[in-house]
Amino acid sequence: MVQDADGTTENANRGPQPRPAGGSAAGADPGLARIKEAAAGIWDDPWWTIPNLLSVIRLAGVPLFLWLLLGPQSDLLALLVLVVSGVTDWLDGKLARWLNQYSRVGELLDPAADRLYIVATLVAFVLRDVVPWWVAAALIGRDLVLTLCLPVLRWHGYEPPEVHYLGKAATFCLMYAFPLLLLVQGDFTFSGVIRPIAYAFTCWGGALYLWAGVLYLIQVVAAVRAARSAARA
Repeated sequence: MVQDADGTTENANRGPQPRPAGGSAAGADPGLARIKEAAAGIWDDPWWTIPNLLSVIRLAGVPLFLWLLLGPQSDLLALLVLVVSGVTDWLDGKLARWLNQYSRVGELLDPAADRLYIVATLVAFVLRDVVPWWVAAALIGRDLVLTLCLPVLRWHGYEPPEVHYLGKAATFCLMYAFPLLLLVQGDFTFSGVIRPIAYAFTCWGGALYLWAGVLYLIQVVAAVRAARSAARA
């Protein structure tokens, strides 16, 4: 993908950024206050925007996509759903800029849709013996660990880390790998040519995805240590 789903600016040298100090973060339990403040900000944002509608459509396509893969195993239709998801992912980012309809809700919906498509595809591929179970476990585990890091960052007064260019490259590779892996499941004329390309994208995308996760985790650990050091000072 050209733009990462959460819409943040690519900057490989910046880690989690501290939130501005405010009255809501003060008191006996500032960490909990920060989490409540972030949650309240979501409700204050505009929900009914065209980019958010496209994100909801993408999310609604996830169960359809999974059913097509596991039920009738209609790989071409599943591939069509995946292509439509990619187009709407690109379009909602463009519309958010053109119409000035940025929202925190959209920043949450976009990466949620991307991650759900990745998880749904990996689960279906494991059940159909397309990829080994440990590949899916590693990639899904990476997302689970980083998701659990978000409230930890909020607790210590930091925003989520900005998108690393390796994360962008990894998502790009995986979003090409999955459709290609679907194509080679059938007895097509060019399956023999496409298969090594599909597995190459899968290997590179998976490796970059895990490495980007390690870099994000390092940034989280550094931010938490800095917050604790500042609290002791």
